[in-house]
Amino acid sequence: KLEVQVMEAAKRVLGEEHPFTLINMANLALTYGNQGRWEEAEKLQKQELEACSRVLGEEHPDTLISMGNLAAIFKNEDRHDEAIELMVACIQLGKKVLEVDHPYTISLLETLDEWRAEQTSPSS
Repeated sequence: KLEVQVMEAAKRVLGEEHPFTLINMANLALTYGNQGRWEEAEKLQKQELEACSRVLGEEHPDTLISMGNLAAIFKNEDRHDEAIELMVACIQLGKKVLEVDHPYTISLLETLDEWRAEQTSPSS
């Protein structure tokens, strides 16, 4: 409830596309995900990603993080193919923007490997 109030106040005071507002949107989307409210998380994360792309640019590190967060939401919604497709795009961007050996890029690569392994394991 408090995060919703903070996000709404940020929108009202700073504007819908202010970086602080975007951070609050992303935080609220993560909270929704932590609560298992995946539809709400996805809707808000998509809005935040679109705004980040517009305001900060498609190659901004925060946009990259937003992409990774949306991919994780897809994964948690059992939309594995979409999650992997978005994660691959995120990794390609990460390699370009942050370099191959950046810790975040490495983390994305490890996550993708785990997701692919889960897809091919007999228990999935």
